Amino acid sequence: MPPANRVRTQGHFRASPGPSRPSSTVAGETTPPAPTSSVGQAPSLPSLLQRATDRESARRLRHEDYTIGWICALPNELAAAKRLLDTEHAPFPQGPDDPTFPYNVGRMGSHNVVIACLPAGRPGTNSALSVALQMRSMFKSIQYGLMVGIGGGVPSPKNNLRLGDVVFSQPDGAYGGVVQYAFGKDIPGGLRRTGHLSAPPEHLLNALQELKIRHSERNFGFLEHLSKLTEPDSPFIYPDASSDFLFPASYRHVDSDDAVGCAECAREKRINRDRWQTRTGDVQVHFGTIASDNRLMRDGERRDEISKKLGGVLCFEMEAAGLMNHFPCLVIRGISDYSDSHKSDDWQKYAAATAASCAKEILLLIRPVASQLSHFFLSE
Repeated sequence: MPPANRVRTQGHFRASPGPSRPSSTVAGETTPPAPTSSVGQAPSLPSLLQRATDRESARRLRHEDYTIGWICALPNELAAAKRLLDTEHAPFPQGPDDPTFPYNVGRMGSHNVVIACLPAGRPGTNSALSVALQMRSMFKSIQYGLMVGIGGGVPSPKNNLRLGDVVFSQPDGAYGGVVQYAFGKDIPGGLRRTGHLSAPPEHLLNALQELKIRHSERNFGFLEHLSKLTEPDSPFIYPDASSDFLFPASYRHVDSDDAVGCAECAREKRINRDRWQTRTGDVQVHFGTIASDNRLMRDGERRDEISKKLGGVLCFEMEAAGLMNHFPCLVIRGISDYSDSHKSDDWQKYAAATAASCAKEILLLIRPVASQLSHFFLSE
């Protein structure tokens, strides 16, 4: 059974995906020739479909028609997002004073979306903020953002987090969903964290609550999207489940020039998670605090130490802390490793796919404002 048929959300519910919907590409900046017809003949179904496509293509989209900003850090994350566009729009001509950040534009549901990627080799909070500010300077009507991509998980018996799972940032009593864990003052005895990161706007939190309600009713919208991304021969297919294993935090990776992955790591050190929280599928959706900073977490003991000090976090990542006070957004992370020395890239593509699928699910739950609806119907 393909993985998309065995996906669950926290709470042990199961569901099956519906049929995937193919995407189409439109030239948002050009007007195609009008379709021809024969006098006295009823138009065929393909002709009607072509006319509908031509009407959408004929409307010249403007920068101000785009209201959702979707930011990725890695090429695989952007590729997964592009595959989930219902319609891909042509890029705008580059003006002499326009920002030069790499982006794609298109439509998901009733939203026109800008998808941007960080520059190659420049991860981190500062780079993420730079791209977000460039995006908002070029697309001034953007109201909400999504930071979507991979992250390193913090597994525990309570959450039983596995590779490929998805984490949504969600405020709790102490933090707004994201905490910058290494920002503050060095004082005797350690670091005193200073500052506070804003929570996502209420409109996004309302959509997040609706998503959780739907999941509790076993209505999993992301399954359809994940099924589309994990079709045969896709680069985002489900990896071999036998490569998802966890070692004690104190056990360091054994490296070797002749070995691949954890082939040299002691098999007897692998943690048996059979008695951890019950799972009924390959993907579980979690909601809680995400730890963010400019450093890559690859130390299991440090991972658990920081998580304990923060009251329990679900994952680590490197960009969101730069966005929360300047670019109102939800952070959505697919788990590609366990934030320890055994980190590898084997699960990155699939984790990017699960994160993008959940991002589209919640995007379709965000209700557009009236101006967005008028732009959408004009483009149809």
